[in-house]
Amino acid sequence: MLRITQLKVNISDFYVQHQEEVKEKGWETCYGSYEPSLVEGKICKLLHCKIQDIFQYDIVKRSIDARKKQEIFYNYCVEVSLDKKREKRILEKGKQNQITVAKKIVYNPQVTGKETLHKRPVIVGFGPAGMYCALMLARAGYCPIVIEQGSCVEKRRKDVESFWKGNALKPFSNVQFGEGGAGTFSDGKLNTMVKDNTGRNHKVLEIFVEHGAPKEILYMQKPHIGTDLLCDIVRSIREEIISLGGEIRFESQITNLRIDKGERVTGVEINHETWMDTQIVVFAIGHSARETFSMLHERGISMEQKPFAIGVRMEHRQNMIDTAQYGELQGILPAADYKLTYQAENGRSAFSFCMCPGGFVVNASSEPQALVVNGMSNYKRDEENANSALVVNVVPEDFGSNDVLAGVEFQRKWERLSYQIGNGKIPTQLWKDFQNKNKSTEYGEITPCQKGANCFGNLWDCLPDFVCETLQLCIPYFGKKIPGYDREDSILSGVETRTASPIRILRNEEFEGNIRGLYPCGEGAGYAGGITSAAMDGLRVYEAIIKKYNKHNCS
Repeated sequence: MLRITQLKVNISDFYVQHQEEVKEKGWETCYGSYEPSLVEGKICKLLHCKIQDIFQYDIVKRSIDARKKQEIFYNYCVEVSLDKKREKRILEKGKQNQITVAKKIVYNPQVTGKETLHKRPVIVGFGPAGMYCALMLARAGYCPIVIEQGSCVEKRRKDVESFWKGNALKPFSNVQFGEGGAGTFSDGKLNTMVKDNTGRNHKVLEIFVEHGAPKEILYMQKPHIGTDLLCDIVRSIREEIISLGGEIRFESQITNLRIDKGERVTGVEINHETWMDTQIVVFAIGHSARETFSMLHERGISMEQKPFAIGVRMEHRQNMIDTAQYGELQGILPAADYKLTYQAENGRSAFSFCMCPGGFVVNASSEPQALVVNGMSNYKRDEENANSALVVNVVPEDFGSNDVLAGVEFQRKWERLSYQIGNGKIPTQLWKDFQNKNKSTEYGEITPCQKGANCFGNLWDCLPDFVCETLQLCIPYFGKKIPGYDREDSILSGVETRTASPIRILRNEEFEGNIRGLYPCGEGAGYAGGITSAAMDGLRVYEAIIKKYNKHNCS
């Protein structure tokens, strides 16, 4: 099988030729109907063969090249299977940088553990890390028990919508806590910067597709699902785990550990009431599981402070971002995204994070009297505004304490101030007023696209000065990269503090913490950042378990 890179289709020309059809059917439907023949034609031309000569081909990756706005391309990477002799001749005569031998990676770790499990493994947390670890253990016959302090996605969805309408916050059923984790109410981004030579990344995407995600996520450069689809997908994964003998216990919080001789975990306490015996506990807790962080710290689990970033959400009209990225094809191609970075002279770095095309800024609070924002998009990304976190790096020296949980208190401080200045509503401020430290009084041409009530407030009152000062420097710089980014009526909302876990739970090369049988896992433990990387870490921990333990006599 051959791998071909840099296979380009000029989509600017395609639009000129098919613009009436595109306007009638929409870009994805129209282009999708022509895509197979366009890709096949490019393959045949490059390989000097006929379509009949191709046994099989698969699109491995599709990205967009919009560096020249007047000529935009889809850039494909494909794998093609031909007659072996023909493949050999092509490799001998072909463009070696563009045509190579495809190396198929199949994710299929085997159970090789020698130690016997007498008790079912316990997974704490049912976000991407816990979900994927539990699913793979269930498929391997380990019958895991998942302990999730939040609610199932059906109930959680109702609780979140109720909160956004002004009703009381449910401490364990909100945007941060519940089935699917914080990623359930997000843009559902599935791209990751984690390098992967094991097939874990593709396995994560395959499982999503098996449970209802669009097949295109298997090859899109920046795949995403969206909140509306994610809710159904995570429920489907839960149902498979249960069908294979696993168990999910919602509204159940781990409140204590039983540790034998200070060396090995032997049990967990649930809701301060009941104990469960186990040999394995996977702590796949999210970045907001603050009570669990405290409990683990009290029980002597080794952890350390970790840097993260805080700042604001910034909103612009999506059509402005589309024009900046796509030129004349704005409004034709799917909603554009962006990624921006800035290194300030004050030594701080600022960057966009979790950019949500055509989405919402949402009240993502999880504690009473405290407010934090996040971004969320549905699959179609068809709301009027684009939003992104615009954040500044925070290091442990900023916490003002050597306490391992000082980062948690640092986050809480600004979240409580955000709640106070907005009186429980999302505080917003126009860019022109933020520059002058003035509270805004009216919106301009951009109006908020938000879930949860908002009001005007001075964000300098709920962020550290070094964050605000760095934002003052970076936003004009970003305006040079994306025209209009620094327009006066751009909307800033605060505060964004949950970009990453403020702690890391230490683990060894076998993925265990300082207590045997305890496996820190995912974003909350400090080993991931986003849905895909968290799910991949869940697979790593699954692999570590089956490498050490077999499943016999598990009860």
